[in-house]
Amino acid sequence: MLKQFRKASRFGVIPVMLIPVALGALGAFVWDGVFNVWLFLITLAGAASAHLFSNMINDLWDYKSGTDIAAKETVDAVSTNSGFLTNQIWSIRKFAAITWGLFAVAAICGIVLAVFSGIWAFIFGALGGLIAYFYVAPPLKFGYRGKGYSEIAILLSFGVLPVMGAYYVQTSHLDFRALLLSLPIGLLTTLILFNHHFLHWQADRQAGKRTLVVVWGEQRALRFSRFLLLLAIISLIVNIIAGSLPVYGLIALPAMLPLVQVYGKLKPQNTSHAYLPLMGASMKSTKLCGLIMIICLFIQGLI
Repeated sequence: MLKQFRKASRFGVIPVMLIPVALGALGAFVWDGVFNVWLFLITLAGAASAHLFSNMINDLWDYKSGTDIAAKETVDAVSTNSGFLTNQIWSIRKFAAITWGLFAVAAICGIVLAVFSGIWAFIFGALGGLIAYFYVAPPLKFGYRGKGYSEIAILLSFGVLPVMGAYYVQTSHLDFRALLLSLPIGLLTTLILFNHHFLHWQADRQAGKRTLVVVWGEQRALRFSRFLLLLAIISLIVNIIAGSLPVYGLIALPAMLPLVQVYGKLKPQNTSHAYLPLMGASMKSTKLCGLIMIICLFIQGLI
């Protein structure tokens, strides 16, 4: 059951949520000299549950809308869902029950943090939950509109909200440096979600899911993908200039080289499977860059 849960919830991508939470908490440690390990662990548990809820609610609504079925039936498409609904491994009822169970865990953690740290801890979590749900759920369906709403939603959900939320939990106040700190990791995670649309954009178009890749076309979307990486690099440098990261935080820049190398090998038009290395490089660069930022902040806090 545990093995099935890990696959159904796509547990393997959880670092992209835990990294920004760790960055926010370390910001409090470095800038304010405060760190409560119990509040940190509750924040991690709540954020992880919210992220897994997001993964599963996305699968649930994409299955109901026919998007995942279209991806499975399209010859060149690469399915990115768990397959637990399209392959009928779990019933919709069981899948939904576990999905909303994760939401309940996240909500409980948010309430506990609000009691100890302040109401904004719950507000940050609630905003993340609403974004996760309405990313594919009607009537908002951020991921279906093709106007950049989904990219903004991911930047908020995996950057701004977890970093600033984790910082607030520790300090009970906000700091502009936490917002700056959220941008490199948030933009890199946005890049992961944006690049994964290349794997099945033709199936998305067939199902009526208007991602930016569908709206712009492959060539223009690929240029925007490169632009997002450039923004991540610039935001990292801005953090160092502003003092949110120590100067040796520059060693996080080489972590983005795998992406640069893959971009150099892609043509203006590619098969869906040609984008698998780009997805792999996106995950690798995001996790490595985030880990280096964490280590740099930790060292700064110690010295």
